[in-house]
Amino acid sequence: MKNFIALIALAACTAATSPAQMLINGAGATFPQQIYTKWFDEYQKVDPSVRFNYQGIGSGGGQKQILAETVDFGASDGPMSDENLAKAPRALWHIPTVAGAVAISYNVDGNPQLNLDGPALAGIFLGTVTKWNDPAIAALNPDVKLPDLDIVVVHRSDGSGTSFIFTDYLSKVSPDWKAKVGKGVSVSWPVGLGGKGNAGVAGQVKQTPGAIGYVELAYAHQNKLPFANLKNAAGLFITPTVDSVTAALASATIPDDFRFSMVNSPGTTAYPIAGTTWLLVYAEQKDHDKGEKLVQFLKWAYSDGEKLAPGLDYAPLPDDLVKRALAKVGAIKY
Repeated sequence: MKNFIALIALAACTAATSPAQMLINGAGATFPQQIYTKWFDEYQKVDPSVRFNYQGIGSGGGQKQILAETVDFGASDGPMSDENLAKAPRALWHIPTVAGAVAISYNVDGNPQLNLDGPALAGIFLGTVTKWNDPAIAALNPDVKLPDLDIVVVHRSDGSGTSFIFTDYLSKVSPDWKAKVGKGVSVSWPVGLGGKGNAGVAGQVKQTPGAIGYVELAYAHQNKLPFANLKNAAGLFITPTVDSVTAALASATIPDDFRFSMVNSPGTTAYPIAGTTWLLVYAEQKDHDKGEKLVQFLKWAYSDGEKLAPGLDYAPLPDDLVKRALAKVGAIKY
């Protein structure tokens, strides 16, 4: 008994003298949550003194939290507007991390491989294409026997960067969509059911016969959902893959502040509904120690973390963009 008490006392003493683990909090996009979770787990092996706590609450939530400074970093797949950036107490930077595809998943008997294009997709989400055997879909799939089944639209219910990428695409390929709905992390959806996060939309599609929704590619794979080939700007039907997202990213024009769109890229092999995702980080960190650890993590993410992206259905950033992003990270003050 004395030995047992001595061991407990020794453990308590050891715990009391060990350095406390630093907690860095972040919140935002669910689009990159799979890769961020992997990065944070791997980085803890590199630096056990720091732990990252990330909450996937949607890009809109991430933007609000970092503006309020209730988190150490935000995350968003939709670039912040000039208006929102002006609300920041000091310079707030977009740090690009990876790129990914927004897959169009559906729940149709037999899980046929479908082709879709911008006008058909816009019609579905506007509520003017309401049946799976509608001529707008049938014309793109002459070899598929489509059911006389109601289409159930599923969209995000929260402020979402995935929604931004999707509605940015629809606004570029459909004048009707641009005029009636537009683009944003939150829009007034004409029809449909709401799901929270990418996981919520994937779950709704999986459970609802006739459903269609948009999710980051990893969530479609994890839920074993079929996804459509989409006609790109070159007129070719493209499957969402790491390679087709890389092709879309290769043709993007990227400004110095890294806020850019890559939807409907002109490349012949480019998947049309693709986007990058950013961490939102203040240029001047209030907490020296947290700022230093955050910068060290970002440098690791570019040197080692990018290699993990393809295994989780994300496209790593090209070397030239990594070089530019590293220069930005190196300029963060703490």
